[in-house]
Amino acid sequence: MASVPQARRAGTDHRGNGSAPVIGLRGAALSYGERTVWQDLTLDVRPGEFLAVLGPNGSGKSSLVRALLGREPLSAGSLTVLGRSPREAARRIGYIPQQAELSAQALLRARDLVRFGIDGHRFGPGLRRAAVRREVNEALEAVGAAAYADVPLGMLSGGERQRVRIGQALATDPQILLCDEPLTSLDLHHQRAITQLIDARRRSHDTAVVFVTHEINPMLDLVDRVLYLAPGGHRVGTPDEVLTSESLSQLYRTQVDVVRVRGRVVVVGTPDDPAAPPHHADTHTHTHTHTRKGVRP
Repeated sequence: MASVPQARRAGTDHRGNGSAPVIGLRGAALSYGERTVWQDLTLDVRPGEFLAVLGPNGSGKSSLVRALLGREPLSAGSLTVLGRSPREAARRIGYIPQQAELSAQALLRARDLVRFGIDGHRFGPGLRRAAVRREVNEALEAVGAAAYADVPLGMLSGGERQRVRIGQALATDPQILLCDEPLTSLDLHHQRAITQLIDARRRSHDTAVVFVTHEINPMLDLVDRVLYLAPGGHRVGTPDEVLTSESLSQLYRTQVDVVRVRGRVVVVGTPDDPAAPPHHADTHTHTHTHTRKGVRP
């Protein structure tokens, strides 16, 4: 397994290098009946690290998130979160889900959803109303959602709703931020805005980020390491180590070509690849690009 890079792409020092891991997997496996989703997964995630989780549909990306939240038991191996079991650490984990149907939440105001992140787990007398309102306002301000704090969620755009969900996730001051494909259905402008918000949090608070995505492009220059789950196993390393012809060909058990052209990484031939834009989808062959800072032809 590749070590954590000594410096971020933006040039700042990686503050988590000497710290104990906030997530530790040892020989971990997850199965459903006779189907093994992934196995022999050994991984440490350090404070302040940005880990992107990639892989085709059905490779177990969201199952990994559920395991980290304590909602899915491992079939083998061990998992610790903040040195404890996932369930015991749950209150120090912020969770940003995929875009979902609003249904019952449509009439909730943005500030109501954020408040659930602050005192939704409390029983008995809660925090003083003024204190809660202040925390809610601070969370909404931090994610640029203060202007629509009293607007029902059903009247917000997809990008605005995701900002509110990030505010809810950050309201508990988490040490770990789990993001399960939060960019789904967002345009490129909102994708970049959401990833920048998440990156700003991990830099300012040393929050570890585990980011499951089908769209690697908006965050490729922010990522420290990639965990790539695929039919042929998994790989962990920097984007330059994992996103190579040799690595992806082994993972997909078919020829995959990765070339660098004009500052972009171009991947050709990956079946159901997680980085392929939806309009490039093809049942046989994908051609797509990863924009990278510092990549040369």
